[in-house]
Amino acid sequence: MQQKIWQLDALSIRRIVVGELDNNVYLLTARNSGAQVLIDAADDTAAIIELLDSAKADVAADIDTQLVAVVTTHSHPDHHRALAEMIEKTGATTVAGSLDAAAIPVPIDVPVEHGDRGDFDGFSLEAIHLRGHTPGSIALLYQAPGGPAQLFSGDSLFPGGVGNTQRDPERFAQLFGDVCERIFDRLPDDTVVHPGHGKETTLGAERPALADWQARGW
Repeated sequence: MQQKIWQLDALSIRRIVVGELDNNVYLLTARNSGAQVLIDAADDTAAIIELLDSAKADVAADIDTQLVAVVTTHSHPDHHRALAEMIEKTGATTVAGSLDAAAIPVPIDVPVEHGDRGDFDGFSLEAIHLRGHTPGSIALLYQAPGGPAQLFSGDSLFPGGVGNTQRDPERFAQLFGDVCERIFDRLPDDTVVHPGHGKETTLGAERPALADWQARGW
């Protein structure tokens, strides 16, 4: 299982790619407490369990890791195929955007709204509602102390454009507007974007193309 690892001062971020659509699964581990949050239990429960086990290397030997929450960025099936099994195995809390919760076939314990914050033992995540790809899509923002912010954007923002809105002008306008107002207008260029598929990027790398995205309409 190939992983990419980012080691921040307070947090480790590990990523694996699973499923036929090459979905990214992210695991965040607090280095001082072992508290863990999984973002998108997309597929392949065995690989995700191996990911959890591998993150034990990111904390001191006397600290136990524990998965406390699984966040689903949106309701499309390729982002939650392993969710039911992961919750059965770990008992973690389920989190998703409130407008997508009913479309996810696993009960959502914590439906979140724009600006809601989840505080874990050693880090916090802010939910950013990005409407358009699905009604309740959310991104998750980690404001790293002393380092660039980390944004987990689901399928709402990628290198090269926003998420798929099926060429619907209204949906595109809403998603593009939310991405501009709630992400680009607020966060600095060094913010690292971790998308639901594909490689990471930064806001600075994408910002010069915003006008082109708007002009092409996707």
